Amino acid sequence: MRHGKKINHLSRTAPHRKALLANMSISLIESKRITTTVAKAKALKKQIEPLITKAKSDTTHSRRVVFSYLQDKDAVSTLFGEIATKIGDRPGGYTRIIKTGNRLGDNADMCVMELVDFNELLIKEDKPATKAKRSRRGAAKKKAGDAVASDTKEVKAEATPKAESAEVEAPKVEEKSEEKEVEAKAETEVKDEAKAEEPKKEEDASDDKKKDE
Repeated sequence: MRHGKKINHLSRTAPHRKALLANMSISLIESKRITTTVAKAKALKKQIEPLITKAKSDTTHSRRVVFSYLQDKDAVSTLFGEIATKIGDRPGGYTRIIKTGNRLGDNADMCVMELVDFNELLIKEDKPATKAKRSRRGAAKKKAGDAVASDTKEVKAEATPKAESAEVEAPKVEEKSEEKEVEAKAETEVKDEAKAEEPKKEEDASDDKKKDE
């Protein structure tokens, strides 16, 4: 039973547990990524993240405090140099635990623990894409309506001179048809007069013959 057990001792004595966490911290600082059990990763997270926060202020006191936990000069210089400059803007959450399943043999929960800012694949995915300019649908519709209106205006402008010419030509056609009708009427009248005069001429001719006889 737990009975208020706040620290996972990892089935080790205090010196052994301290050395284990120090070695794991050094491996994580140098490799940026380690594979371990979930229980050890959670215990390491509580130790390594305060040390990374200490590394943000590069002072002699901070270096001595970190060295008292790690006992490795190369790891301290890497932490205060490469890592601190890269995660200077991050307010916390420097590590990530990714579970990978159970280990063969003892069936322990395994995971990958890594420094967040050193995973290049996830950093590329997290980068925000360039935002395209957004425009409201109404504005697009207005632009489309304006374009259609301008096109219709142009079409009307092109059509108006043709319509005017058609209107000008129309009365000419009507005048020609009226002239033809007048000519046709005159021809019919002339023909009728000619037909009416023919019997008169025949009568005159017959009268002349009678006189001659």
